[in-house]
Amino acid sequence: MNAVEICAARPLDAGTVGAILTANVDATPWLPRVHSRAQELMFAADMIDAGWVTTARTDEGVVGFLALQGDEIQSLYVAPQAQNRATGTALLNHAKRQRNRLGLWSFAANTAANRFYERAGFRPVQHTDGAGNDVGLPDIRYEWHADREAA
Repeated sequence: MNAVEICAARPLDAGTVGAILTANVDATPWLPRVHSRAQELMFAADMIDAGWVTTARTDEGVVGFLALQGDEIQSLYVAPQAQNRATGTALLNHAKRQRNRLGLWSFAANTAANRFYERAGFRPVQHTDGAGNDVGLPDIRYEWHADREAA
């Protein structure tokens, strides 16, 4: 895989963004599938239409995306074949350059993602039993502040 280019998603990226989301759900045995693949594609298209999505592109095409609504990261996914190649870090760093603070929710069972966020300077600020999310799994609220990172 060559260099990663970070750029705004285009409407025609919805299929690939939806496929990356679906591939990650499929590859996560502890995560129940509560949405159909068609619903995931629609969700991707809606996020792109809202202007939230930034993509990571290589010579292979779109290999990851981050959806940012205000200061809230709604989604951050990297295609399974592109993981552990700094794609997620590039997307997260791009978002950090756009904001002074960021927040996100991550499932407690997603230990690899939680380590990733903590290495990137996010701090856990709340733990829940999952009653407030659509899959009913315990989750963790993370926040990042630019002034904390500079200190």
